[in-house]
Amino acid sequence: MSAPDDGRIERLLIVRLSAMGDVIHALPAAQALREAYPEAMIGWLIEERWAELLCAPGVARRGARSAQRPLVDWVHTVNLKGWRKSLFSLHGLEPIARVWNDVRAADYQIAIDLQGAIRSAVLARWSDAPVVYGTREPRESAAALWYTRQAAVRGKHVIEQGLSVLESLVGRRMAVPAAEFPRDAGAEEGIEHRLREFGIEKFAILNPGAGWGAKRWPAERYGQVARALAKCGLQSVVNYGPGEEDLARAAEAASEGAARPFQCSISELIALTRLARLFVGGDTGPLHLAAALKVPVVAIFGPTDPARNGPYGTRSVVLRNPASMTTHTRNPRTDEAMLGIGVEEVVSSAQAMLAGKTAEDGRG
Repeated sequence: MSAPDDGRIERLLIVRLSAMGDVIHALPAAQALREAYPEAMIGWLIEERWAELLCAPGVARRGARSAQRPLVDWVHTVNLKGWRKSLFSLHGLEPIARVWNDVRAADYQIAIDLQGAIRSAVLARWSDAPVVYGTREPRESAAALWYTRQAAVRGKHVIEQGLSVLESLVGRRMAVPAAEFPRDAGAEEGIEHRLREFGIEKFAILNPGAGWGAKRWPAERYGQVARALAKCGLQSVVNYGPGEEDLARAAEAASEGAARPFQCSISELIALTRLARLFVGGDTGPLHLAAALKVPVVAIFGPTDPARNGPYGTRSVVLRNPASMTTHTRNPRTDEAMLGIGVEEVVSSAQAMLAGKTAEDGRG
């Protein structure tokens, strides 16, 4: 189909497949799109593992919006890694065809690639939307070949850059809106029960994990931070995901009983973060979730650039050694310069945040 001649925009598709922090960074742009076109049907194409950022488990992924799916009308999920393994079997082709039939049946007028990768650009084009928006300089330059409209990017932070793609569509500058997350009553009740069970009231979330080793401040130091926070009357919860069990155990051991490890689903992490007084961690999805939920953040950065990827829209302190060189090379070892950030510096920043004495607010 083609876009309507009278300029009415009624069906829009967002493509942002992964990962957790990147999806969260795209939420303000999606919220701005919702505010610009309040009556439009908005869909989102996302990897299955991150769908809980848009829709609570067990809730229909299509239909009237609610607190459990507050932002988009239709969540389309893909499993690209699983699909690659089963491309040459009829059984494997079935889920691919089902998703693609659903996407095309939605009859989207415009698709917006907020990822800037070749795979996301191709999927946006294959949606059959006649107009595909992306940035003029996407992360993978070949992705631009699949766009019919290319937006000039403004701003240093990735949230601002995503919003600028929407501004190209809407035709005006837009303020950065707050992101909305699903509410899952079961997850909220479960988290509240776990906190009561362990006698945890006022608490900080400590997050020793990150996407790759170079971004990880040593787990044992998080345990030392937990000991110091306990002296201030603040308990600590160590959040960890799949494959991060060793990091959680190391932080717990170093805390000498001051920190309690919590492994959470995404919905449970949203519920837990809403209750936290403080977040301490590196450049990773849970940090960006805390910032989006307006939780004060002490961010410990190494090889990634906080001007582009730092906490946004909340009170925050970003600690980064000037000797850290900006790179996205997935080095498995902790950035050497990052080791120069001491426990005392993190604790001091945390205490200042808790006392409300810092003026270093997150941007936005």
